[in-house]
Amino acid sequence: MFLHEGLGSRDLWRDWPDRVAERTGCAALLYSRYGFGKSDPLTAQRGPNYLEVEALDALPEVLAHFGIERPVLIGHSDGGTIALIHAASGRWPVLGMVIMAPHIFIEDITLEGIRQAKAAFSSGGLRRKLVPFHTDVDATFSGWADVWLTPEFHHWTIEPQLSGITCPVLLIQGELDQYGSPEQILAIARRVSGPAEVMLLPGCGHAPHVERAEEVLGAIARFVSRTRTSSGAT
Repeated sequence: MFLHEGLGSRDLWRDWPDRVAERTGCAALLYSRYGFGKSDPLTAQRGPNYLEVEALDALPEVLAHFGIERPVLIGHSDGGTIALIHAASGRWPVLGMVIMAPHIFIEDITLEGIRQAKAAFSSGGLRRKLVPFHTDVDATFSGWADVWLTPEFHHWTIEPQLSGITCPVLLIQGELDQYGSPEQILAIARRVSGPAEVMLLPGCGHAPHVERAEEVLGAIARFVSRTRTSSGAT
């Protein structure tokens, strides 16, 4: 199950899910969350709990609709955070997780990265890149950026919840991630109750699966193989 980033969509994954499916031998499911891609556009501003809503309400509905039990969740950025919240709740079984460039608390680098993205969107360059991928690109962008920059969100954290995660986790982040420091994945590794593998990539930014595709693909394939073998999954 692929969970996209804060400005992502089903189509913005491009051929990555196909490559992961081919390498792992697993079926792949991906979708655009509400307000993203070709899903229904937002009609109101998101609240500070929007990641929890996606993790505990929307994602379980998607999994139930397709009859998926014990998925391997592959999440990037916001999608990684959503996967962590979902697994930490302990309400649904998760076989394993690949978490790329997640956020579990707010850092100054995160807010500055979002401010820079907002400036790039306002100047037109980022907006032009995103237009083909979203039904209402302005609502998509503001629905993501504006909530992160509200004062209420600056104290947000999911660190206390992470001990509820018992499944294996592969944590991947670029050392040059413009939206978060390596402490994001290092803190996750310290706090989860299950096995955690950390992959910190020198010279890599916020999109490891794009910038270091083959290296990340190989790590995911090995992780999925080990996880399926150790759990007895077929």
